[in-house]
Amino acid sequence: MLAALRDAILHQTDRAIGQSPLSTGVPGLTLLRSHREKMPALLIYKPALCIVAQGSKWALFGDRHIEYGAGQALVVSVETPALGRVTAASPDEPYLGAIVEFDLGILRDVLVAIQPPDDGDEEAGVFVADLDRGIGDCVTRLIRLMDTPAAIPVLYPAIMRELSYWLLAGPQGGAIARLALANEHQASIIGAIHALRDRYAETVSVDDLADIARMSASAFHRQFKRMTSMTPLQYQKQLRLFEARRLMLAENSNVETTAYRVGYESASQFSREYARMFGAPPRRDVEQLRSSAA
Repeated sequence: MLAALRDAILHQTDRAIGQSPLSTGVPGLTLLRSHREKMPALLIYKPALCIVAQGSKWALFGDRHIEYGAGQALVVSVETPALGRVTAASPDEPYLGAIVEFDLGILRDVLVAIQPPDDGDEEAGVFVADLDRGIGDCVTRLIRLMDTPAAIPVLYPAIMRELSYWLLAGPQGGAIARLALANEHQASIIGAIHALRDRYAETVSVDDLADIARMSASAFHRQFKRMTSMTPLQYQKQLRLFEARRLMLAENSNVETTAYRVGYESASQFSREYARMFGAPPRRDVEQLRSSAA
């Protein structure tokens, strides 16, 4: 199963060397390939399966450090920022991965027909799951659809329906159901997360976000951290620093201007927090990234 998945990713990425992540014509499917370990990068994870076919990776969600490797998948419940790094890759054995975003409509439809097991883990917001043959075969077939674009709209729904079944019927089916199918409280939290994402450069209080979620401040703070593994302040800080890095790389914005654009009142505080997250002060980090890209 794993060999077939590796071969499918290699086959498609051989056609687009250097393009990683590689967007595909299959809805919600992205392929990853890297020939070397990478510096930590801040990513926005969407609700998805983040599958490793070869190599290994770690991700940092708030104060949770999660490692996963070949034959495993990181399961993410809600759009959230996190630091990620490829930790095992080489020219002979490149890191190979695939991201499959949840199709919530299909997942809900399948959920009606089965009763997923209750794993009892009420706190699992992000977790690692082992790939079984059913899941691996479905993902491999999704990747192979890239060879026949005309078949995608016909076969994609059936493959995603089968994938949804294996996810929900598996040992962590209860967690998959909770993560992917937002209840009323989760939907309220997601609304507040989107508001925080859109207003990341503003001063937004927990009380304001709790009002958006129609919850008490204490309940909101608790539910927010359960879903994202971060406090609202940590979440906003990561969004600010992620955007700051992008501005300095893409627009050549200087440190002081960038700090104020993303909501910091002090350039020195911005530089300290940036260095804590990315391991180097802003100017040095950007120089290293440009040098690495060159």
